[in-house]
Amino acid sequence: MAKDLVILAYSGGLDTSCILKWLIKKSYDVVCFMADVGQNEDFKKAKEKALGIGAKDVIVEDLRNEFVSNYMLPAVQMGLIYESRYYLGTSLARPCISVGLVNAAKKLGAKYISHGATGKGNDQVRFELSVYSLWPEGKIIAPWRLPEFFERFQGRNDLMEYAKQENIPVSATPKEPWSTDENIMHISYESGVLEDPSAAPPNGIFKITRNLKDAEDYPSIIDINFEKGLPVSVRIPSGHEKSLLLTNPLAIVETLNKLGGQHGVGRIDIVENRFLGLKSRGLYETPAGTILHAVHLDLEVFTLDKEVLRVKKYLQEKMADFVYNGFWFSPEANYTRKCLQLSQDMVNGTVTVQIYKGNVTILSRKSPTSLYNQDLVSMNIAGGFSPEDSTGFININALRLKEYSRLAQQEN
Repeated sequence: MAKDLVILAYSGGLDTSCILKWLIKKSYDVVCFMADVGQNEDFKKAKEKALGIGAKDVIVEDLRNEFVSNYMLPAVQMGLIYESRYYLGTSLARPCISVGLVNAAKKLGAKYISHGATGKGNDQVRFELSVYSLWPEGKIIAPWRLPEFFERFQGRNDLMEYAKQENIPVSATPKEPWSTDENIMHISYESGVLEDPSAAPPNGIFKITRNLKDAEDYPSIIDINFEKGLPVSVRIPSGHEKSLLLTNPLAIVETLNKLGGQHGVGRIDIVENRFLGLKSRGLYETPAGTILHAVHLDLEVFTLDKEVLRVKKYLQEKMADFVYNGFWFSPEANYTRKCLQLSQDMVNGTVTVQIYKGNVTILSRKSPTSLYNQDLVSMNIAGGFSPEDSTGFININALRLKEYSRLAQQEN
């Protein structure tokens, strides 16, 4: 009798390696799927490990270009920042990875997709809502929500013992006392010693951004060009860095990550609200994303109509919630995404920015589609503006304030 096939979202770590063995012992055939979204991973070693445990096959798919072009940069274009601080690096990667998982499941005729996300976190929701949106007939196996699994494995020590029993290779070095998620957009750190919000981050925890005292002692000045709200080129003039003109999206992100990291740009330490209602503390490093969001916002204010900008800000907050909560492929997200992208037709131009000691400082901007009228705003020439008109404008706006003051005086 043929076994049911499971596509397992595999990382090569302790959790998914034990889940792989557990699924095999539950009489499933398992194909491991590994998505390269820019994390620092030895994919060859991880593949060998999975095959040694008993995986039927291991698929390693390079999704870096897909992630940058279809998720990360559109998020910059839409201005997506969750709770005004988090640039959604993990949240954006999940629908991208889910596409790869579902494509593999359909191609191989799998019945199930499985993952190692925990029962308290956001990722279980993001993966599963994405999978069900893309593959309505598909089924999910989430071991950390199955009593037969979580009652047996209370934590890392139980998994380590299981790995020992089943001859699953485990790294000889002690695991860092926190969990890490990495892709080309960011690195996040949470859990373990970070669960105490009053405790400062341990020394040496950050991987890609320098401490400010160790950052470069000179500023880097770069030009970033946008078309319809998307960054299309980065020019780094000659100086301390070699002169470069970058137009490939992946190369733009990689270069800004390196440059921003050298200057200590992109670190945050926040408490955020998970979709399940829990609050969690997380540390994030997002050098390129921080630079691009700051530059994009400056260009938006320069080019967009005031009221369009305000409506857009409302929609971008809604869209950030959709992405964080796992609804990238939902009808409401599709609709909101089209509205946000439509708002970007006039967001064209070049911004010159200085990167230095953790700061992203806008130096100048120019745009062929800006609503900025230098003659109209000038204090030296009238530029078609009549000062007398301001008197009526002020009087009309003052009516409401006068009436409020009159009533307040009567009550006193």
